[in-house]
Amino acid sequence: MGDLLARDAIRLGERAGSREEAIRRCGAVLVEIGAVAPSYIEAMLEREQSVSTYIGEGVAIPHGTLNSKETVVRDALAVVSFPDGVDWGGEDVRVCVAIAAAGDGHVDILSALAEILMEPDDAARLRAASTADEVLELLVLEKS
Repeated sequence: MGDLLARDAIRLGERAGSREEAIRRCGAVLVEIGAVAPSYIEAMLEREQSVSTYIGEGVAIPHGTLNSKETVVRDALAVVSFPDGVDWGGEDVRVCVAIAAAGDGHVDILSALAEILMEPDDAARLRAASTADEVLELLVLEKS
């Protein structure tokens, strides 16, 4: 995941009053780092309406629909933390790992995330991370 997650795509200590607001913030980070066109954000919201992207352990993985792949400039991740939590359809989300993938690259990303989330200590470390270095260490160095 090291080539997908750059330091400037990690935003910690964010606040969102709703799941939609959190998704919009995640999408904005992907736009800011040049990974997607602004229209990708609407596709992320559309995906969430069809199926929740909550995957457990306080983590959601917002991403676009299959039809949004043409708005992806390059595969990338963004990690956005919400220490106060966001109500995600009845679940408390503290970290979003937003995914932009034009091909099937997201399958490997999901697999690596699943590994982290199967380890409660790693999931807790991800939720509690207070620096970009901590996030990079957990998601890139340990799992590469």
